[in-house]
Order: sequence, then C-alpha cells, then structure tokens
Amino acid sequence: MATPITGPDGANGASGAQICLASGSPRRRELLAQIGVRHSVQPVDVDETPVPGEAAADFVVRLAIDKARAARGCQAPTGGLPVLAADTAVVVDGMILGKPRDRDDGLAMLGRLSGRSHQVLTGVALIADGLERTALSTSRVRFRRLSAAEAATYWATGEPADKAGCYAIQGLGALFIAELAGSYSGVMGLPLFETAELLDAAGIHLLGSAV
Repeated sequence: MATPITGPDGANGASGAQICLASGSPRRRELLAQIGVRHSVQPVDVDETPVPGEAAADFVVRLAIDKARAARGCQAPTGGLPVLAADTAVVVDGMILGKPRDRDDGLAMLGRLSGRSHQVLTGVALIADGLERTALSTSRVRFRRLSAAEAATYWATGEPADKAGCYAIQGLGALFIAELAGSYSGVMGLPLFETAELLDAAGIHLLGSAV
C-alpha cells in the first residue's frame, strides 16, 4: 500500500526533485537534505517478515529493493524519478531486532543491548534507468551498561518506540553509546557514503552539482 507522492515540503507533486525517496522517515529526509539531494517522498508498506534462515544482510537489502520497487510502481508508466529506498536492522546474537511491539519488548531489547556490542545493517537500493543497484552498510555499536531504571526512563520518553533496536543514535539514545565503528548515518537509517555512490553511478553527481 502506498500514499501519494509528496514533495520535500509535504505538498503534492515532485517539482524540482532529483529522486523519489521510498520512505516517510524524517531522519532519511534530513540526511538527504544534508547532502543537497532534492527529493519527493513516496512512503510504502511492504511485508517486513524475515524469510526463515535469511541472513540479516540479505534481509535488509531485500527489503530495500522491495520498497524501491513498490514506490516505482506508484509512478507513471513512462518517465518517473529514480527511486531510493533503505532498510535498517539491529542484530545481536544472530537475532534481528526490529521495532519494539510494546514496552515489555522494548525493555527486553535494551536489556539485550546493554553492556555489549551489536551490529547495525542498512541496505540501500536505487532504481534508475531500468537498473537496480544496491549497497550495504555494516556498523558496530557498543552500549554501556544500562540500569533497569534508565531503560524504563528512556522508554517513557517515547523516542525508542518506533526505532529498530529500540534506540535512536541521533537522539537520547546517544547517551548509551560508548563506541561506534562504521557509519553514523548508516545507524540513523541512510548511510550517506553508500547512498552517494549509488546516486553517482546513476548520474546524479552531488559535488558536481554543488560547485
């Protein structure tokens, strides 16, 4: 299921946009704006259930492709903008942690992450000129040890309720992160290095258009 394409300001239409972002995530929109990419927005709903035995890396790349295809299908049969999509998963003990179902699930996730390292994988997909291109960002994040009271207080802020792994690196969740090896923007949900490489390969040269 998809909603109508909107521009960066929320208005209908894609005037001036370079790409269509297959996501309604404010974080991904902010990251694209950070590197000067003009974009329209096409949120989509896809089945995010992992296939039995599917590796986490394959899972996030597959979902990114599924989202990009779904958004591409909402465009006109001819023409249309290049479509960018991404999906992020937090992985610990080989388990993919999605968005928490409720408070108990969220607190359990934070307890699992407490005092140890986990992976954050973000798959990115771009459909342009009839070609599908993908990339994968892998980061390692180490949490300091959290008390039960801290976890409960953090949940009460409302920030982690809709975040994969139950935390936001760009928000209050930064208080818990002792170490990051990899991509800060990738942990946020859209790795800018990999995204820029995909856009460049499709002929969208960011630095060239800025100078």
